[in-house]
Amino acid sequence: MKALLNRLVHETKQTLGELNFYQGVSKVFSCKILELPDRKNQTSISRIPAGTYTCILRWSPKYKWHYHVTNVPGRSLILIHFGNFFKDTRGCLIAGVNFHDINHDGYRDVTSSKKTMKRMLAIAPKTFELTIIDL
Repeated sequence: MKALLNRLVHETKQTLGELNFYQGVSKVFSCKILELPDRKNQTSISRIPAGTYTCILRWSPKYKWHYHVTNVPGRSLILIHFGNFFKDTRGCLIAGVNFHDINHDGYRDVTSSKKTMKRMLAIAPKTFELTIIDL
């Protein structure tokens, strides 16, 4: 199984994208992704560079089961996990069902993030390849 993240909207405080999982040529799962903007791959304040990475299933007390995005140049512990707001990302990828300004601050947040992560964990393997493209 492979995953493709298309970064679609680049804003001052965040990046919005769509993550799709494929089994062969068939799309088997899709969700929205919220990330920080491009700030030259700086730790905790920037999204990671476009490229191809290996994601590995991981457990932590804070996020329970989630994915670790490995081999990011100059970075460590980049995760795909639940959250709602760009401030929740700290350089990670936040998965959700849709974009909506939940807290009325003028920025789109992701909705139903814990539900989305449960669905992703149910279909995605323990290890998969993630390709990120800036559109």
